[in-house]
Amino acid sequence: MERPTKEQIRDLPIYEGLGQDNIIVVANKIDAERAVAELKKHACVGFDTESKPCFKKGEVSDGPHLIQIATETTAYLFPTKFHENMAVLKEILSNPEIKKVGFGLKEDRKLLFRKYGITLINVEELSSKVMRYVNVKQQVGARVAVAMLFNQRLTKSAQRSNWAIYPLNEHQIKYAANDAHSALRVELEMEKQHEQL
Repeated sequence: MERPTKEQIRDLPIYEGLGQDNIIVVANKIDAERAVAELKKHACVGFDTESKPCFKKGEVSDGPHLIQIATETTAYLFPTKFHENMAVLKEILSNPEIKKVGFGLKEDRKLLFRKYGITLINVEELSSKVMRYVNVKQQVGARVAVAMLFNQRLTKSAQRSNWAIYPLNEHQIKYAANDAHSALRVELEMEKQHEQL
């Protein structure tokens, strides 16, 4: 399988992922407990975080500002401004029974531990896994993985937006949900193709 160029990816149809009805922004403890109860039913979930970008030299992010966890049918977005939800969310993030898959998770691991004392357990970094799977020389990000496995384009247009604001706008919500959702779909697609071999 050949790694597509940026131009080739630009011409692909957009990865639709989840619609607004299947994305839940978790803003209180009751909703957090409901979300975690649902997430506990899954052996593998898509995972990502978003932080407000730093544009000044020497500026350090105080993120993550958003934590995203997705199943095949639903994405849960946890704005970290609701601190009471973090202890509840720890039940998923530190749970050895639930695999969390995503791209570029090294920084997420550090930020979550530094800010909330949460240790990410049973996490799989997809960048190198996809690289080995599709047999290319350099690490693969979410956008390239989605292009190679689904022939679709994962939009990254909200990546550099302000994730510290609340409420998030509709565009940010869809972007954040689909980052976590696409990671899970990439993992499941590789498993499925592997089983068919």
